[in-house]
Amino acid sequence: MILTRLSSVSLAGAQAAVRAWPATSPSSFVKFVLHARVLSTVPISSATSSPAATNLPAVPLPDINRFKSHLLGVLAGTPQASPLTSVKPFRRTVTADASAAVGSQSTAWTPRPGSSLKKAPPASRVIIVGSGGLSIGQAGEFDYSGSQAIKALKEEGVHTILVNPNIATIQTGRDLADVVYFLPANPEYIEYVIEREKPDGILLAFGGQTALNCGVALENTGVLKKHGVKVLGTPVRTLELSEDRDLFAQALKDIGIPVAQSTAVSSVSDAIAAAEVIGYPVIVRAAYALGGLGSGFASNADELRELATSSLTLSPQLLVERSMKGWKELEYEVVRDAENNCITVCNMENFDPLGTHTGDSIVVAPSQTLSDEEYHMLRSAAIKIIRHLGVVGECNVQYALSPNSLEYAVIEVNARLSRSSALASKATGYPLAFVAAKIALGASLPDLRNSVTRTTTANFEPSLDYVVTKMPRWDLSKFQHVSRRIGSSMKSVGEVMGIGRTWEESLQKAIRMVDPSFEGFQSLEFDDLDTALAEPTDRRLFAVGSAMLDKGYTVDRVHDITKIDKWFLHKLEKLVTTRKQLEAYRGPEPLDESAVASDSGSQGAPKLTGYRYQLATSTIPVSLLRSAKQSGFSDQQIASRTGSTELAIRALRKSHGIIPVVKRIDTLAAEFPADTNYLYMTYNGTSDDVEFNDRGIVVLGSGVYRIGSSVEFDWCGVSCIQALRRLGHRTVMVNYNPETVSTDFDECDRLYFEELGFERVMDIYEREQAQGVVVSVGGQLPQNIALPLWNAGVRVLGTSPIDVDRAEDREKFSRTLDEIGVDQPAWEELTNHAAAFEFANRVGYPVLVRPSYVLSGAAMNVAHTEADLRRFLDLATDVSPEHPIVVTKFIDGAQEIDVDAVAHNGELQVYAVSQHVENAGVHSGDATLILPPLLEGEPGAASAEDVAAGIGIRGLTPAIIADCKAVAEKLARAFHISGPFNMQLILSRPADGPHTLKVIECNIRASRSFPFVSKTLDTDFIDLATRAIVSHPTLADAVPKRDAMLTAREYKSIKVPVFSWTRLAGADPFLGVEMASTGEVAAFGTDVHEAYLAAVAANHNSGFASSGGLPLPLGKTAVVATDDLTHVPEARAIVAALQTAGYAVLAASSRTNELLGTALEVFPTTGDRGAAREAFSTRAVALVVSLTRRRAQSLDDPNYRLRRSAVDLGVALVNESKTALLLAQAMQAYNVGGKDKRKAVRSWGEWVGRQGKEASFPPAA
Repeated sequence: MILTRLSSVSLAGAQAAVRAWPATSPSSFVKFVLHARVLSTVPISSATSSPAATNLPAVPLPDINRFKSHLLGVLAGTPQASPLTSVKPFRRTVTADASAAVGSQSTAWTPRPGSSLKKAPPASRVIIVGSGGLSIGQAGEFDYSGSQAIKALKEEGVHTILVNPNIATIQTGRDLADVVYFLPANPEYIEYVIEREKPDGILLAFGGQTALNCGVALENTGVLKKHGVKVLGTPVRTLELSEDRDLFAQALKDIGIPVAQSTAVSSVSDAIAAAEVIGYPVIVRAAYALGGLGSGFASNADELRELATSSLTLSPQLLVERSMKGWKELEYEVVRDAENNCITVCNMENFDPLGTHTGDSIVVAPSQTLSDEEYHMLRSAAIKIIRHLGVVGECNVQYALSPNSLEYAVIEVNARLSRSSALASKATGYPLAFVAAKIALGASLPDLRNSVTRTTTANFEPSLDYVVTKMPRWDLSKFQHVSRRIGSSMKSVGEVMGIGRTWEESLQKAIRMVDPSFEGFQSLEFDDLDTALAEPTDRRLFAVGSAMLDKGYTVDRVHDITKIDKWFLHKLEKLVTTRKQLEAYRGPEPLDESAVASDSGSQGAPKLTGYRYQLATSTIPVSLLRSAKQSGFSDQQIASRTGSTELAIRALRKSHGIIPVVKRIDTLAAEFPADTNYLYMTYNGTSDDVEFNDRGIVVLGSGVYRIGSSVEFDWCGVSCIQALRRLGHRTVMVNYNPETVSTDFDECDRLYFEELGFERVMDIYEREQAQGVVVSVGGQLPQNIALPLWNAGVRVLGTSPIDVDRAEDREKFSRTLDEIGVDQPAWEELTNHAAAFEFANRVGYPVLVRPSYVLSGAAMNVAHTEADLRRFLDLATDVSPEHPIVVTKFIDGAQEIDVDAVAHNGELQVYAVSQHVENAGVHSGDATLILPPLLEGEPGAASAEDVAAGIGIRGLTPAIIADCKAVAEKLARAFHISGPFNMQLILSRPADGPHTLKVIECNIRASRSFPFVSKTLDTDFIDLATRAIVSHPTLADAVPKRDAMLTAREYKSIKVPVFSWTRLAGADPFLGVEMASTGEVAAFGTDVHEAYLAAVAANHNSGFASSGGLPLPLGKTAVVATDDLTHVPEARAIVAALQTAGYAVLAASSRTNELLGTALEVFPTTGDRGAAREAFSTRAVALVVSLTRRRAQSLDDPNYRLRRSAVDLGVALVNESKTALLLAQAMQAYNVGGKDKRKAVRSWGEWVGRQGKEASFPPAA
């Protein structure tokens, strides 16, 4: 390479080398450009070495000869003679140039030890804007990137101020940012924080689309200039350029980079006109939207009209462009510093052809099907783009590439950290967010160390000797009426990453990671297989499996239908062949290996203390067994194919010495020495890369994000790891989610990016010779394998798996509650319809129905009548002894309470009582939580008159809280709990008798509300739980001396759910006993109204932002809908409160007027989207309040159409009466009562009475 020649020759030799540079080698030329900064230190001669060599302009380079002329001028010390100095990029102005932003430095500056900066950072007090609550399209990856950014800033002595309402995140913990605000990440509240904190810098690249949109608004309204706040890293002009579809397309055309033929429009009629010119089919993309929101394909004018109508409610601008469906989709992650050094960190290839959003596609890194020419062509284009746009930091470039030629087009550029950035970071071990934050402070790539090798710089491009496969996780079956089709708008709620030495190995790992019920590449049943192949759904890979495994489709036939590259299909064909070979070796029936454990309590020993197996499959050839393992077949998968069992296969392969080896991820394919702790296991290797002498404690992570298990369990896992390290233990984290902080290799002593199934956890436990395994901080997934691990001889730390099983088995749990005198709702497990009707008639309606196996979207339901029960039973495809249903008495109108607690050896240590705003019947994960709970007589609590009428939130009493504690103490003793646990209680308060508490659930593990209660009460429940789990002697001293629930606090904290209804086309936005939310946010206030308004404003999916923010301005309209189960007195109170708050209130139907005794104008509910948009717009509808309690049975239900129209048109929707009244009262307090939102603008430390960081949280060991 010319760089090498230049470093070892004279000036004359260097000049000759440049002149001899071949004009026909663009890829090598780009490599030269990447390392150009090194020229400033080339030892040609002290007289001729010139710092001007670093001044390579961020402009389009027309040709190599022009650049050579520039370089010769640099070497001669006369760069002004360069023909490039006259080329002015569109962005280069004093205010917009990123290098100027890092150039105005104080002269008096002393770098901190280990600093990578050559001069003072451009700001000393920096605001980091977080991404807010998790939603489809913007999830936990921004907790990871934000955490990395904060670490980078703190290393350089920068004071960090974080604004993020997501209380479940790691980045909002005590140990990261100096100051944390649980406030809306929107321009209004960010300005309030700026006024208080007086920052001089702001970072916008680490909070997803939320932060980017916020920063652009702050810049364009002059807020940043007014307060003297600099945007660090990529300038706002570049951010705008990458988001504005028209400007973006024009900028790329200016440098000869192809983009799809397109037209930017702002109206439906213009969209139709543009499509007529471009030609159908077209794709519509929305500006300033994340995860493809508002995008889609249209094959004709009618489809485009409907799509554009919906999309324009979510974004002011659309891009109508030529469809390239069926082309390959690829991504490049590129990094550039202010000195113009660039590297491509990772390239990724989609398994699915263009047409499926990359967030919904299987993604492979590095690319597998590109030729060297294609790879370097796209790499060169990515570097050209990032230079031309002036990105300073990290950038993601997405391409469409023709499968039949070198034709390509840029799809989009994300000039910020993205979901793909997190994937690339975990795939390569290159900490993109950390590096991007350092670059934003002025560091250059050659000055930054590679954090894995510690010997090379960050200016080296990673090289991989393995392959990773990212696979999305959908939870569409949880939603009624939802479309399963996937396209250009993202629907998945999480993702996994499998690592292997072959693509087959990584793929099969990833499939099992997505859902443990999957064994690997397999088939599912489809009514129309060819349609399932041609029109992608969330089950498309299994349609391919059905075609190849069951129906005998050839590779060519599958390719013709799906357009999936044949390279991938041939690899899948290899798996088909291996499976058929295994099926030829079915052995005799093995012995029953189910572990039957003693039920005598936590001291009971399992009858199976080790493995008990029969080598029923010993006839399998060793070569075939090894080949299957190298292709990613699990022991259970092989057992299923051979009629054996998992333990038998495990024993068989171990007897042949077939065990996985442990390999490092070192970023440079073992070319340089590395001492990384970032590990994976593979059967495609002969030796381990590490030694096993640490005897650490294994902590099992939460796995893939899904509805019911999200970032809150990552907080629990990371907090547990941190606590163990403080206590002096070596730690081993096992997880496979690339979005998480727990899979950041600097959080633990060893990270295994691996499956969380029995087989792999056993492999790790045995190789590490671990002290024990923690299963209680990662949600339900680790808990599910606790008993099998214990039966296999693993030391499971904390509560015994035997006791956990007693709590999770409904019969055993119920029996234990009866024995200790704790009440529970009546329930029975029934095996036929007649028994279900008999039980319901005996206990009285309503009842909760939980079938074992149901049709899509029809899981748990509340039956209010016999007709309801009959309908729900009919949805259950099979009610029998093999598939029983559980029917439980549902207590209507009862309050629900969550108790989070920690116990040690059965003794309660600490607890928190959170009050649900909604009555029982809304899943606890979808509920609004108040902590400390609202007490009788406090502001916001219902008056005695309202209580009698069932209106509003009834405050708790000290006696109720004391009884909650007493129940927690009983359960802790009964189940011998050592560690975290959570209870859910039903509170009934009859007018003529004492209150009663009934336990509906007890999870002997950390719950999703642990971060919320820990931060609200300023007491780290996981730290205490960890001390209890390992029985550390410091536990007693660490437990607060005062009962947290008896401590007077001058604030309330409220946690509200975040829903992603907009993403889920057709889904009924209805709250019920099945969880539907994808995230959460929280806010503090002096009372519930202040806290709730801030929390709702913090929910970027609430729909209020598009209506002007909260509190809503006067002149807006609300539509109220009811049904025959609506609580009428409360509905009337809601209407009155909305009217007092300034709303014009409309009734959704004449029936609503009849029910409420009102004469409200009736809102025209329609199924036509255009008509609905017109109706909502004409009447300035800003809020829909749906008080219906019956699920829609069809798409023609007018209440369903109203709810769905609100969601599709970006209008705020509240669909529960208690929260509707609370919201109306809160807006009333501001619009009429004169409340000031700025009073809620306090830092977390201020709210909980802690100034600075001197308090011990978590407690010192």
